[in-house]
Amino acid sequence: MAARRVSSLLSRSFSASSPFLSRSQGRNLNNGSKIVRRFGTSSAAEEVISPSVQVSHTKLLIDGNFVDAASGKTFPTLDPRTGEVIAHVAEGDAEDINRAVKAARKAFDEGPWPKMTAYERSRIMLRFADLVEKHSEELAALESWDNGKTYEQALTAEIPMLARLFRYYAGWADKIHGLTVPADGNYHVQTLHEPIGVAGQIIPWNFPLLMFAWKVGPALACGNTIVLKTAEQTPLTAFYVGKLFLEAGLPPGVLNIVSGFGATAGASLASHMDVDKLAFTGSTDTGKVILGLAANSNLKPVTLELGGKSPFIVFEDADVDKAVELAHFALFFNQGQCCCAGSRTYVHEKVYDEFVEKAKARALKRVVGDPFKKGIEQGPQIDSKQFEKVMKYIRSGVESSATLECGGGQFGDKGYFIQPTVFSNVKDDMLIAQDEIFGPVQSILKFSDVDEVIRRANDTRYGLAAGVFTKSLDTANRVSRALKAGTVWVNCFDVFDAAIPFGGYKMSGNGREKGIYSLNNYLQVKAVVTPLNNPAWI
Repeated sequence: MAARRVSSLLSRSFSASSPFLSRSQGRNLNNGSKIVRRFGTSSAAEEVISPSVQVSHTKLLIDGNFVDAASGKTFPTLDPRTGEVIAHVAEGDAEDINRAVKAARKAFDEGPWPKMTAYERSRIMLRFADLVEKHSEELAALESWDNGKTYEQALTAEIPMLARLFRYYAGWADKIHGLTVPADGNYHVQTLHEPIGVAGQIIPWNFPLLMFAWKVGPALACGNTIVLKTAEQTPLTAFYVGKLFLEAGLPPGVLNIVSGFGATAGASLASHMDVDKLAFTGSTDTGKVILGLAANSNLKPVTLELGGKSPFIVFEDADVDKAVELAHFALFFNQGQCCCAGSRTYVHEKVYDEFVEKAKARALKRVVGDPFKKGIEQGPQIDSKQFEKVMKYIRSGVESSATLECGGGQFGDKGYFIQPTVFSNVKDDMLIAQDEIFGPVQSILKFSDVDEVIRRANDTRYGLAAGVFTKSLDTANRVSRALKAGTVWVNCFDVFDAAIPFGGYKMSGNGREKGIYSLNNYLQVKAVVTPLNNPAWI
């Protein structure tokens, strides 16, 4: 039941009125709507709220200590609301990756972590989860400040899920075991599930803490040591939770955290000869580079969770009002910066016109502004590069003769805010229907029948997720089995329970994260065969 309660914070279903608010809270915020600004109004006169948290950790975590980069270099991490500097963070490079890998190798080969009982490892992870809850407000403020997501989303959804994920994997730590295998002949055969060793992990900027949990949780439960590289845009919360892990009793060198850039720190980690396993979440193009670096070094196994262009299919029997709200959430959640966003909204021709009008109206009501304000639904994009990328795709949509129903421009006059944007009359060959935009841009396409929409939905290089909205069980079953995607949500979207595996088909990656399947990423299977002398039975 606890898992369901937490996962519901990150999902939207038929009955949802807001992903993060109870109905009473929603009414209160609507009644106080004078304090926020809705889409289309300038935010120039509004003061930026100062977060109530201090940035106290900006150095690399290596071998249990916070240290400067070997080069002494730092780089700025920016506030997406303004583009101003929050703090200067240590800029790790190849030498720092070498130091971190050396510490992780020593901790694995000589330290107490792999030799500790699984139960004791689980207790450390549970203590960490308790500390996450104790410091939830500071973590939420840092995450919102560094990333631009709403404080309400971070505090009420993502921080609880962070704690839940580590409790989930703590529960697995003492339940990992091999098998006794019958074999032909007089032999005793057993399989051992052993930790793989030093795991290199590279996390993205859109969900820094949740991606930290998705990777660190199963790796620690299996007894591995870790070198984690943060996204250069969002390093602050990883250092904070690294400090909490030390407080929880994690031995030095088990978890090492390096901030830096992909071309230096990331490439060094991916190609390091003493890293036994690599896990990466990010774009498909970068994933290809990572895979090549791993193959050309020591053939380390690689788990990839990459991009997506997920179809969200609304059938003719749908309740249009509910479908509009769910499709809106599926696309605009987290400023549209979600790998599994429902970014191709296919709507049956019989309800298409009604859907488009209501989708436009919902986007125009979306509340954009400072993510630290109550009632705000959408904050800024992560940085100027992402802002310009999204704006380029909006221009492409207009130039391709898609109908711009609303939005299409910058919101306010500072920071990286973009108006919620809706296109109708979108065709499959348009870039806005093919490429991962990673921003608040909804593309609505028309279809006529089930076979057609299945074919068109699958006609993409991606296969991360999909959504199906229908009252027909037969339609739901048929379409969910036909779609080439790692996750299919039926009459819901973005349900991210700790036990539900997540990963993609095709160029959306390989391997699965979360759930029992993720443990396989961090284990080696060894067969041990021993002769039996005169056995009583075989």
